[in-house]
Amino acid sequence: MKKHRLALFVSGTGSNALNIATYFSQHHSIEIGLFVTNNAASPAIQVFQRMDIPCEIMDNTQAADGNFLIDLCSAHTIDHIVLAGYLRLIPSSFIHVFNSRIFNIHPALLPNFGGKGMYGSRVHAAVLEAGEVESGITIHLVNEHFDEGRTLAQFHCSVDQNDTIETLRVKVQQLEHAHYPVVIEQTLNLENHV
Repeated sequence: MKKHRLALFVSGTGSNALNIATYFSQHHSIEIGLFVTNNAASPAIQVFQRMDIPCEIMDNTQAADGNFLIDLCSAHTIDHIVLAGYLRLIPSSFIHVFNSRIFNIHPALLPNFGGKGMYGSRVHAAVLEAGEVESGITIHLVNEHFDEGRTLAQFHCSVDQNDTIETLRVKVQQLEHAHYPVVIEQTLNLENHV
């Protein structure tokens, strides 16, 4: 059986990407074929190199070039993209080629606290400022607009009165690590049975 080959796109430290790579490291039908980052200082680069996963470090001009991304993924026979803390807008030409095959995760319950500029600590600060009693994660497919693609799953956590940006970040990250690879796996398994 041909394996699904995933490319992991990262802008930050890559903790989600590393968690996903570990989850699929011995998988029978899913493998990580490429690690892509626009952050040359990402500590994940060395880890992926040790895992013998090809790594591509690109600048923001390349990140905005749909043809560059299409050629890169084609060269590594990638069929699905996983955004794991990737902060660049995905070019529409790339979305067209990988339509309904680009996963993203957002650290809040969309449609609330999403959109351009809403990432990381900014999201948690907005949730706390709004006095929300719960937050969580949204796993969704990507379209041409930040955080507006079809929702695949949401998972919730409580927001306590004494929560800070950091404590809320930890709660949300635990949800991300527990659920993101599982939802990717379930979605790809459904594709196999369509």
